[in-house]
Amino acid sequence: MTTAPSASASKPPGIEFAIGGLAAVGAGFFTNPIDVVKVRLQLQGELEAKHSYKKIYKNTLHAAYLIAKHEGVLSLQAGIVPALYFQLVLNGIRLGVYNTAKKYELITNVKGDTDILKTIAVTGTAGCIGAVLASPFYMVKTQLQAQSAQSIAVGHQHNYSGTWYAFKSLWKEGGVVALYRGWYANIPRLFVGSATQLTTFGIASDWLRSLEICTNQPILLTFLASAMGGSCVAFTMQPFDVLATRLYNQRTDAAGKGTLYNGLLDALIKIFRTEGLTGFYKGIFPTWMRIAPHTVLCLTFYEKLDELYNTVQNKRS
Repeated sequence: MTTAPSASASKPPGIEFAIGGLAAVGAGFFTNPIDVVKVRLQLQGELEAKHSYKKIYKNTLHAAYLIAKHEGVLSLQAGIVPALYFQLVLNGIRLGVYNTAKKYELITNVKGDTDILKTIAVTGTAGCIGAVLASPFYMVKTQLQAQSAQSIAVGHQHNYSGTWYAFKSLWKEGGVVALYRGWYANIPRLFVGSATQLTTFGIASDWLRSLEICTNQPILLTFLASAMGGSCVAFTMQPFDVLATRLYNQRTDAAGKGTLYNGLLDALIKIFRTEGLTGFYKGIFPTWMRIAPHTVLCLTFYEKLDELYNTVQNKRS
C-alpha cells in the first residue's frame, strides 16, 4: 500500500455521486428489457382472484416473446429514457452516500468491517431520498413500460406517445403535484432494497477478503459480492416492487386521485384480499433476473469508473 495520498482519499463527494449515477445508467441500459417484462407480469390479473382470469403472459420467456411479436423487439426497451434518468438520480445518491460514508468510516466497525445496523440505516435512508427525488422518472417509466398492443394489454393504459409527451401531459394536468403523484410509493421498496443490497454487498465483500481469494483483484471481488447482494435483494424487495408498480400505473380521476388504491396500506390490503399472498410475488423471477445482473453491472461499473478516475487523477498529480 502506498503512503502517498491517493486520488481516492481526496475524492470530493460530488465525484462519488457522479460515478454512482453513471455506473447505474450503464447497468440500466442492459437490464431495462427484463424490467418491461416484470412490469407486465406484475400488472397481469390486477385485483382479480387467482384462477379467475386468463393469463396472457404464461411466464417470463413467454412474456418477452409476446411483447416482441406484437410490439416489436425495440418495445422491450420501453421507458428507457426515464428509466436511465431514474438510475442516474437514485444511484448517484445511493452509491454516493454509501461510498462516502464508507470512506469516512461511518458505517464500519472498529475492525473496518461492515456495521450492519449503521449500513442499513444509512443506505436505506439514502434509498428513500433517491426514491422521492426521482419519483417522476419512475412513474413515467412504469407507465410507458405498461403500455402495450391491445391484444396483450394488462393494467391501465396511459397511451403516451413518448417520454416528452408523458411529462408534458402530467405537467398540464397538475404541474409539480401531478409529476409527484404517488411519490411515497417507492419509499418502502427502496429502503428495503437499498439496505439489503448494499449491506449484503458489504458483508459479502468482508467475507471474501477474509478468505483471501480475491487478493489484488478488486473487480472480481466486487463481481462476486454484488452477485450475492443482488440475489438477496430480489426476494426482500419483491412485494414492495409490486405495490410501487400498481400505485404508479393506476388510473386517476379528475382530481388526480387513484381510482384503485388510496395509498400503500390500501393497496396492500386490496391485493392481499383479492390475489392472496402470491399476488405480491407476481413477476418474482424477472425481478431476480433484473436486479441481480443490475447489481453486478452497477457495482462493477462503479469499480471500473472509480479506478479510471483514480488513474487519471494520479497522473495529473
